[in-house]
Amino acid sequence: MTTPEESDAQHTLPTSFKEELHALQGIDYEMPAALEAFYRMYARPQLRYATTVLGDKQAAKAVVRRLYTHLALNWSAVLLEEGGPEAYAWRLLKMRVEIHMRMTVTPTVDGRSTAPAANERTTAVHEAARATLERMRKQLAVLESPIGLYTAIAELPERQFDVMILQYALGYPPKQVANIMGINAGTVRTHRRLARKRIATKLGIDLGDDDEKE
Repeated sequence: MTTPEESDAQHTLPTSFKEELHALQGIDYEMPAALEAFYRMYARPQLRYATTVLGDKQAAKAVVRRLYTHLALNWSAVLLEEGGPEAYAWRLLKMRVEIHMRMTVTPTVDGRSTAPAANERTTAVHEAARATLERMRKQLAVLESPIGLYTAIAELPERQFDVMILQYALGYPPKQVANIMGINAGTVRTHRRLARKRIATKLGIDLGDDDEKE
C-alpha cells in the first residue's frame, strides 16, 4: 500500500518557489527558519489535498504557491493567529480552494458559462469513496452500488469531509491529520466517528467499530 510519504514525492512544489520567496520583487525579504520548517512539514499534504479536491495538479500548485506567498509576507502576524499557524494556513487553503472553484468557468449546454457550486467535491468524493470502500470492505460488502456512498460523503459537513479525505483518501494517520488541520487528535477522531455514523445512517447499515481502532 502506498504511504503518504511515497505519494508526497509526486506532489512537490518547484524548488524555485522558495527562491522566489527569498527574492520577492521590490522587497528585502529573508524567509524565517520557522516558515522554512513549516513549509517542509505542511506544503506537500496541503498540495495533495488541494489536488484531490480540485482534480487539477497545476491549479493546486498555484493555490498553494499563493498560500505560501501570503504566509511569507505576513508570517509575524500569522504566528499570533488563534489556533496557531497550522489552523490559520488550513483555513486560508480551504478559502483559496473554494475561490478557485468559484472562479473556474465551465460552459453549459446552451453555450453560456457558469461557475461551479462552492461545494463541488466530485474528484475528492470519488477518491474518498474508493478509499472508504477499500478500508471498510467487509462492512460495505452489502452495497449493491457505491453511488449511495458517494452521495453520503459529498453531503458530509466540512470538517468531517476534510478528515475523510486526509485520513482515508490520502492515508495520513490521525495525529498528522490533526497537525495539518491545526486541531487536536481527539477532535479528528470525533469528526471521523461522526462522519462514519452519518454515512452509516445514510446507507442504512451498521459500519461497526473495527475501523475506529488506532
